[in-house]
Amino acid sequence: MDDAHVLTVALLTLGDPHTMTGGYLYHQRVAQRAQQNLATLRFWSLPPARFPLPVLGVPSLMREILRSRPHVLVVDSIAAAFLAPWLTWRRTSLPPLVAITHQPPGGIDHRLARSIVQGRLDRAAYRHTRSVVAASEPLAMQLWAAGVGRDVLRVIPPGRDVSLTAVPVDASLRAGRQAAVLMVGNWVPRKGVLELLEAVSRLPADVVTLHLVGGMDIDRSYAARVRARVAAPDLSYRVVVHGPLSVAEVAGFYAAADVFALASTREPYGTAYGEAMAAGLPVIGWAAGNLPYLANRGEGLAVPPGDIIALAGALHRLATDEALRREMGERARRRAAQLPTWDETAKRFFAELRRVVSSAHQRQDIG
Repeated sequence: MDDAHVLTVALLTLGDPHTMTGGYLYHQRVAQRAQQNLATLRFWSLPPARFPLPVLGVPSLMREILRSRPHVLVVDSIAAAFLAPWLTWRRTSLPPLVAITHQPPGGIDHRLARSIVQGRLDRAAYRHTRSVVAASEPLAMQLWAAGVGRDVLRVIPPGRDVSLTAVPVDASLRAGRQAAVLMVGNWVPRKGVLELLEAVSRLPADVVTLHLVGGMDIDRSYAARVRARVAAPDLSYRVVVHGPLSVAEVAGFYAAADVFALASTREPYGTAYGEAMAAGLPVIGWAAGNLPYLANRGEGLAVPPGDIIALAGALHRLATDEALRREMGERARRRAAQLPTWDETAKRFFAELRRVVSSAHQRQDIG
């Protein structure tokens, strides 16, 4: 395929592709850079419904996708399981298929029975792909352990930059305390909001003000527990809830905070960690997921998963030691400078898609 030709990409996902979280943001940010990479990217979405009902929408949606004649079809890992049966029984030719993965086979937020079934379907879908793009090295290792061949695995991590512009925060986030701690993440159990609140509750009252940024309506039961804990007398005066914000507003909070904390148990990449580090913030979290790979040279403090006392100790240490905080923050900034920008991520992403399309054409010519 001639590199000067405009590459047409269809990306199959689940639900609203403009959701402000995780893999959705990855896709949005590369899509925003499609034109500068001589490409177009169109989102196609299966309707969100209880597992496995979205599979019912696959045949009609795939007919529409194929009528649009994209050069390459990219399937999001949250939609792969629903596409798998169609791929197995299809009676029509497909453009080259690429998977973009932000979670291991089976997902990361589901109960055991669903994880087992979905894992099998995910792996079945990936057997039809010419490339499986993973957002991090640890995730690529999980995919390989699950049976995805090394020859098709590619690691293309997210960009470290949040926004070209930042909305300044009006007042000091410290609110009279020694440090402002920022968490950016949705209120779901995996993000460890309750654990972070418990850690803050164990600190002296004058140490930190905690700011929570992120969606609050994804898991209503969990969100109700978070709201109740925030409203408790030992926390209500030192925790500020901001809800979901625009990327420019989030960039402003990174610039105004002193420390970033996210007690996530399973973070395949942890985009927020990279963004915070790029803003010069030391990071705190569990020694789990991708954090030990991102911050392993003094850019923050990773503590044993589930150890609330250790988490509280890490918060206290950085909040009360400004010199250490600045030293770790500078290390974090230098480490983040080695991570790709979104321009670089998009360039690698579209280059990989072009490689796949070119390889598919060469095989057809040989055949």
